[in-house]
Amino acid sequence: MTEERVQEGAKRFELRLGSVKWYHAVALLVVAVVAYGVLKAGASAQDSAILILWKWTPYILQGYGLNLLMSFAAMALATLLGVPLGVAQTSRFYLVRKCASGLTNLFRNTPWLVFLFAVMYLLPMQVDIGTGTVYLPDWLKATFAFTLPVMGNLSEVVRGAIASIPSGQWESANSLGLSRYQTMTHVILPQCIKRALPSWMNWYSLLALATPMAAIIGVREAVGSAQAAMEAAGGRPDFLIPFYLFLLALFFIYIYPIALLTKRLERKYSVK
Repeated sequence: MTEERVQEGAKRFELRLGSVKWYHAVALLVVAVVAYGVLKAGASAQDSAILILWKWTPYILQGYGLNLLMSFAAMALATLLGVPLGVAQTSRFYLVRKCASGLTNLFRNTPWLVFLFAVMYLLPMQVDIGTGTVYLPDWLKATFAFTLPVMGNLSEVVRGAIASIPSGQWESANSLGLSRYQTMTHVILPQCIKRALPSWMNWYSLLALATPMAAIIGVREAVGSAQAAMEAAGGRPDFLIPFYLFLLALFFIYIYPIALLTKRLERKYSVK
């Protein structure tokens, strides 16, 4: 039994290595070479841009954590709102179906930057609740703004996943005496998870890459923190390349594995 488990583990390891393509290594090598060149170019100066970047790295990473927080919160909220909206697009009631379709098209076909400015200026700075006051920070408004377009796109993903389920599933559930609600929750939606998961991950990647737009409205995420750090350090032109290459590396290292996993899931769960 022990030898069989070892052999099985070795086969799994070989399969995982086989999924790594040559261009993955090339991409990582290019990033490493660029980073090394920048480090070597700036090592000669006493107050080089690299040393300044190293000094401000904790501050930039703190802003990068805000990027991740906004992406997590916006994706969670978009999923909670987008799934019911997608189900509503398949409703038997004409008015519900048309309203859900209209909202989906509105949120899908409006630029993200428009939502960002609209939410920023339409939502109040603070909300009075009883005797207390709740302040709405800019990053929270930006999170809600990013939620809206992703919600619309996830709604369309859910609608498409439901439409891809064979009609025989509905007929079988109906023959068992299940109501439409029971059929949807116990038969249809569980099958939609695998079909919608790659698209869901793809939209999360796009959302994470869009969060730096929050810097436009003054949110101190990674890009805003890097810009503030460059200004505080003197705003020299030679700061631009190392600082923005560092930001590029941060998002690349986080998003690229998600993209690889998304492709793998697309192949695994593809509908024949």
